[in-house]
This record gives sequence, structure tokens and C-alpha cells, in this order.
Amino acid sequence: MGMSLGSAAGGGGRRRRRRRHGAMAEINMTPFIDVMLVLLIIFMVAAPLLATGVPIDLPQTAAKPINVDQKPVTIAVDTEGRVFLNDDEVQLQDLASRLSALAGTGAAEQRIYVRGAKDVNYGRVAEVMSLITAAGFKKVALITEPDQRS
Repeated sequence: MGMSLGSAAGGGGRRRRRRRHGAMAEINMTPFIDVMLVLLIIFMVAAPLLATGVPIDLPQTAAKPINVDQKPVTIAVDTEGRVFLNDDEVQLQDLASRLSALAGTGAAEQRIYVRGAKDVNYGRVAEVMSLITAAGFKKVALITEPDQRS
């Protein structure tokens, strides 16, 4: 116990002085990680709410989901029979002209997704689909909910 640090280290009696309470040059990662995890949870909860569009109760099927490369053109028919083109309500007689203006020249190759509410009249959905094909679109798909029973 009587020995000093300088003589034990063999430094010839010289002591190095260290600053005890100096500024840290490192980032404290714990609060940073906490903030990132909170933001991740917020975005995981909010992301499905942003992608739904017009709220429609879709029928359920056992079909597999479709991989989409680009933002698709969607047409929704709600329970009252109103028609929406990409979340904007349109009159049925204006649907073909709005679709033609939206697609440009490649109308035959662009896919149109039709979302019809479970309780909507089938004739209304068939009328919308006939207007889509009359506008020059050849690829028309119906969107459904995955079956929860399997």
C-alpha cells in the first residue's frame, strides 16, 4: 500500500495526469436507438392507413396477392354505387374519358384494378368493367380480401 503508481509502473516517478470529467467525443447511442424504434413503430402502424384509399368492404377469396411494379390505376365502387378513380369520385358517364386521359397511348398494356364493395350490385360493377374495356383497356383485375379461414 505504500507504493506509488509511478514506481510500480517503472516510469521513474513521472505520473500521467488524465482528465476525469472532460467532454466525450462519442455519441450516446441509447437515446438514438430509442427514438428510431419509436419512429419504426409509428410508421408500421401508420403505413397501412395511408394505402387504403376509399374504405370498401371487399369480398374474401383464396387468391394469391399480385406483385405490382408501378402505382396501379384503381377504380372503386362503394356500397351506394358511387365510382372513384384513384380516390377521386367520378360520374359514370365521365369514367371512360378520364381513363383515356390518365393512360395516354399505352392503354392496352396498363392494368386497371377494380375494387367493388361486397354489398354493391353486381350489375354496377359489370357496367364499370364494360366502360373500362370500352376505353381501350384490356387488362382488368378485381381486388378481393384474402380468405381468413385458411
